[in-house]
Amino acid sequence: MPTTLTLKNIPDEVYARLKASAELHRRSINSEAIVCLEAVLTPGGFAAEERLRRARQLRGRIETVFHADELDAFKREGRS
Repeated sequence: MPTTLTLKNIPDEVYARLKASAELHRRSINSEAIVCLEAVLTPGGFAAEERLRRARQLRGRIETVFHADELDAFKREGRS
């Protein structure tokens, strides 16, 4: 059963970085905090099945599909 945690006296800079990260990843601040805690506290990270599940979930949210030639052009961009 999940537990509720209340954090107090979070430094403004830490909160700002958490908020920016949540926006970047399109998550709530609560979800971003959980992801950050899991990344730091879960030994060895996630099992392969969990990584695959999360990758598929993220892929399902992508609206734009890039083709191989476009990806190659992005990689070369700015390298000249």
